[in-house]
Amino acid sequence: MEIRNLITFVQVAELMSFTKAAKVLGYSQSTVSFQIKQLENEMNCLLFERINHNITLTDKGRELLEYAVRIRSLTDELAENWGGETVPHGLIRIVSSDSVCEDFIKSHYEDFHNKYPDISLNFQTADTKAMFGMLDRNEADLMMTLDDHVYDSDYVIAKEVQVKMNIVTGMNSPYVRSGKTRLTELKDLPFILTEQSMGYRHSFDEAMAKHSIEVTPIVEIGRTDLITNMLEKGIGVAYLPEFVTERKVREGKLRYIEVEDMKSDIWKQLIYHKNKWLSRSMRAVIDYIAENTFGTL
Repeated sequence: MEIRNLITFVQVAELMSFTKAAKVLGYSQSTVSFQIKQLENEMNCLLFERINHNITLTDKGRELLEYAVRIRSLTDELAENWGGETVPHGLIRIVSSDSVCEDFIKSHYEDFHNKYPDISLNFQTADTKAMFGMLDRNEADLMMTLDDHVYDSDYVIAKEVQVKMNIVTGMNSPYVRSGKTRLTELKDLPFILTEQSMGYRHSFDEAMAKHSIEVTPIVEIGRTDLITNMLEKGIGVAYLPEFVTERKVREGKLRYIEVEDMKSDIWKQLIYHKNKWLSRSMRAVIDYIAENTFGTL
C-alpha cells in the first residue's frame, strides 16, 4: 500500500471532489482516479459512492479515513520537522455558525490573508451538533461555535469567551422603548430571527418559553447582515450577538432595547479534536483567530 495513495484518498475525502483534490495535489484528475482505484483494489472494497457526479464516503471509506488521517498527519509532521519548512501553507477547513463566519470574513480575512498568503481557508456553516460530527469524521479541522457552553473531553477548547446578546431594532423604529422593558412586553413585536437550529436562537426560545411566550417570527434567516439591514429600515426587532450589532449601534443606525428579565449564557468557542495533529499552518490559524476574533468581545 503506497502512502501517496492514502494521502490522495484523504484529500479527496476532505474536499469531496476528485477534481479539487487533483488541483490541490498537482495531479491530473485521471491520476487521482487511478490512485483511488488502486486503493480500492488493495482494500477489496468501494471507498466512495459515485452518484450523478457527486461522491460520498462508504462505511468502509469512513473507517479507512481514520487510519489514513493518522498516517498523513505523521507524514506531514515528519516533513515539517525534518524538512525545516518555516512558512505556513496548505488548506485549513473551518466550520462555524453563520454570524461568526460572516464576522471573520468581513472584519479579519484581508488581514489574515496578508499575514498568511499561502494558507487557504475553506469555510462551511452548520449547527453545533453537525460541527462536532464534522470534527469526528475529519471533515473539518476547526470549529467556531456560538451556543451554550459546551465541553467534552474528546475536544480541545483553544479559546472561548462569553458573548453578550441583545434585543435590537432600528434607531428610528416604531418598536423603540424608553427605559427597561419586560419580556412580556415583547411578545407581539415582529421578530426577525435566525433559524431554529442556531445556538443562540435556541437560547432565545427557551427564555421566552419560561415566561409562556411564543414568538412567531416574520422572517427566519441565517445571515445576520441581512437582518441588520432590515432593522435599519425600521422592519422588526431581532435577538443578536453584540459583536454583530455594536458598530451600527455606535454609528446611530441601530439601538438596543433593554430587557430587565432576560439572561443569556452564550459562548463563542474555538474547538478542535484532541487527536488532530497541529501543523504549523493549523497553529497559525488557531493563534490568529484566538487573538483577533476573541480578544475584542
